[in-house]
Amino acid sequence: MIETDRRGALRTCTGLVVTGALATGCATTGPAPTRERPAAPPKAPRAAPAAAPAPRRFPGLPDQIAHSPRGRPQVALTFHGQGDPAIARSLLAIAEKADARITVLAVGSWLDEHPKLARRILDGGHDLGNHTQHHLTVNEMSEADAYAEITGCADRLRRLTGSIGTWFRPSRAETATPLVARLAHRAGYPHVLSYDVDSLDFTSPGAPAVTRKVASEVRAGSVVSLHFGYADTVAALPAVLEDLDRRGLRAVTTTELLT
Repeated sequence: MIETDRRGALRTCTGLVVTGALATGCATTGPAPTRERPAAPPKAPRAAPAAAPAPRRFPGLPDQIAHSPRGRPQVALTFHGQGDPAIARSLLAIAEKADARITVLAVGSWLDEHPKLARRILDGGHDLGNHTQHHLTVNEMSEADAYAEITGCADRLRRLTGSIGTWFRPSRAETATPLVARLAHRAGYPHVLSYDVDSLDFTSPGAPAVTRKVASEVRAGSVVSLHFGYADTVAALPAVLEDLDRRGLRAVTTTELLT
């Protein structure tokens, strides 16, 4: 039975059988009460990424370092950081798959275009350093312009990672002039990172030629110059790492090589 009470509320009635008698029970219907959901617990603030390692002085080593002391079976594969970011990611993945670590000397303008790569490099356990802001011939610049190139890249690295990077390498030169070395020291880099093996991968000689060049010159303590941005380097890196492994040489960061 359905009836309406004095207030106009809709009432429904159901017949209940009680000891042979008909009893009528009625209940007022209306919107179901709203249940309040418990408040979600506040999210914990996301921790800021740890600052990247800072440059450090290695007592007993020269201001410009081309290789480490030759006692340990380790080498440093160092990459000039610019070019297609997809190639950079491929090289990082190849190195990590082989349990190798590398050193990336990044160009500041490249970091401006691809800022996430700075943290990607560090998160992979690699070294990250400074290769000037615009990759010009820094050794031929005036003091003011050369210093601006060094500090411009250092500022990008600090903004992205909390550090100016662990290393400085002059752009378009194997070694720094005395002036550029002094400017790098003023900017916070105790050493200039050079190399004793040049892969010549930037000339695009083909992957086998890159592999042969590195294999013929590398030895314990070597610092090898390679580049992001070249398909030959991607194709050659697995063979380079396999050759090092056969010879009992392990690819590590430059910091580990010298520590």
